Amino acid sequence: MRAYMFYGPGDLRLEDIEPGTPGPGEVAVEVKAAATCGTDLKSYRRGHPTLFPTLPARFGHEFAGVVTEVGEGVTDFAPGDRVVAANTAPCGHCWACSIGRESLCENLEYLNGAFAEQIVIPKAIVERNTYKIPDTLSFEAAAPLEPLSTVVHGISESGIKLGDTVVVNGAGPIGQMFIKLAQLRGASVIAADRSEGRLAQAEAAGARTVNLTGLETPEECAAKITKLTPSGRGADVAVEAVGLPQVWEQTVHCLRPGGTAVLFGGTPKGAPFSVNSSDMHYKEYTLKGVYHHQPRYVKIAVELLSTGKFDGMSLCSEVRPLEALVESLEDMAQGKGSKYILRP
Repeated sequence: MRAYMFYGPGDLRLEDIEPGTPGPGEVAVEVKAAATCGTDLKSYRRGHPTLFPTLPARFGHEFAGVVTEVGEGVTDFAPGDRVVAANTAPCGHCWACSIGRESLCENLEYLNGAFAEQIVIPKAIVERNTYKIPDTLSFEAAAPLEPLSTVVHGISESGIKLGDTVVVNGAGPIGQMFIKLAQLRGASVIAADRSEGRLAQAEAAGARTVNLTGLETPEECAAKITKLTPSGRGADVAVEAVGLPQVWEQTVHCLRPGGTAVLFGGTPKGAPFSVNSSDMHYKEYTLKGVYHHQPRYVKIAVELLSTGKFDGMSLCSEVRPLEALVESLEDMAQGKGSKYILRP
């Protein structure tokens, strides 16, 4: 079968390899659609020691497809089932899992290899984070399950309530998901970005928009954004969906007194950001870092996709053949598209 192999930063090769055979508890899936994401782009550019501890390695983790074979002991799935799976599963017994913080699990089981004609889902993910999908849900729309699950986590931590004003800093795929889910909670959303294309997409989704082009400091950006909030006081909840320390600072500056910042985008390792300690104290801010997902959030994301409450295709810039993976990643790097769906 054809599969992409990652040899190191900037080195992805489409090769012929032997298809996997499912072991006990595992499931083999013919990949019908695989989606690119920001993590793929970061990994392609600079590697990822957690995802790829050894090289070469299979590449990609967002997919949907059809079960072709099941391993010994698998009873919940059978050949022919249409399925989608998350990219990890928590162990269930480490200290983090024992206190209900499964996104911080010390022993996460990872899945890689979605950019291929076939993938074998590990036993732990089969048991906790794999789902059948209805015929009414296309494989292409189901493939972005993993990022949607992480945003469901972020929404859960945000405390967004009916009638709240929410600022989403960054209108890429993650920002678009935050916009939609915040609206489902009954919030009014303001989206800020520097890309006309992304802002147009946010406006089409019902958000008010702020173009930050030409502004430099977090304070300048926040000042322009908060003008749109009630009485110019700031947002009830502000979300960072970019992954840059300066945008983390901008997000905190967008808050009203007593507001909550959801600091979602992953920044470069070791990158600090500044908070005004006086404001933190006297304005009673709540700052929340949010990482990854948990099985309960994956289940909610599957329901959102299956019922049509969230349209996975709304994130898709274009559907392309498998051979276009490197081209698609390069296009993402140049801002030509947000998420591409590849059909093996």
